Amino acid sequence: MWDYTDKVNEHFRNPHNVGKIEGADGTGEVGSLACGDALKLMFKLDDEGRIAEAKFQTFGCASAIASSSALTEMILGKTLEEAETITNKDIANYLGGLPKQKVHCSVMGREALEAAIYNYRTGKKWNKEIEGEVICHCFGVTDKEIEKVVREHDVTTIEELTNACKAGGGCGNCIPELESMIQRLVAKEVAEESGVPLMTNLQKIHLIEDVIDREIRPALRQDGGDLELVDVDGKTVKVRFRGACSGCVVSAITLKDVVEARLRDNVSTDIVVEEIK
Repeated sequence: MWDYTDKVNEHFRNPHNVGKIEGADGTGEVGSLACGDALKLMFKLDDEGRIAEAKFQTFGCASAIASSSALTEMILGKTLEEAETITNKDIANYLGGLPKQKVHCSVMGREALEAAIYNYRTGKKWNKEIEGEVICHCFGVTDKEIEKVVREHDVTTIEELTNACKAGGGCGNCIPELESMIQRLVAKEVAEESGVPLMTNLQKIHLIEDVIDREIRPALRQDGGDLELVDVDGKTVKVRFRGACSGCVVSAITLKDVVEARLRDNVSTDIVVEEIK
């Protein structure tokens, strides 16, 4: 039995604003029955551009129903710009907190709002753009989403990550990579807050080599190329292209858009990559 707050129980047992809005200005649908949760959110604006009416339909647990109900109350009377500032953490706080295993329900509410606003502004159905690399294929969670969840929810374990966004809750094949990501992101946050260097130069070199082996070299080898790490001097990483990549007309683009971009994402945002001929 989940330990729900009184406010969660109130919004679950007597949900506010359930139903449909005929001629809604914006409609957003997220989730799927296959994943166990689905939400449809609708709103209508008044003459001043404020949300005058908001309704929802959902299939899910008590937390999903309560989060959806709370969200509709929170956005009433707001402009779309004001509504956009509401985070999933705001929804959970409004309810007095959610069980850690149910945090993802508030995430779904925030996504439904984003989808509804997108629908109003474009007239199109929202298709969530995949930004970054998909790490958890069971639930389609990317590295960018994981980084956001780790920061917003102070995630330090796989269990907390799965509770927040479901990543790692399927087949489990992605768990080793997720654990590595969490450790790296947590260490980075601690370093930023304390001002202490994130890692020694030796640790940095090992991490760079790992990223090259895992994320860069396989792509280059598909086209008959390769990459050699020559030196690491502070923020500067010196590399040498091998095989088909050596002397390639697009090697400069590969250097910045692939090699440097991957190292900045996975090691340090201030890395500069130079090619050694």
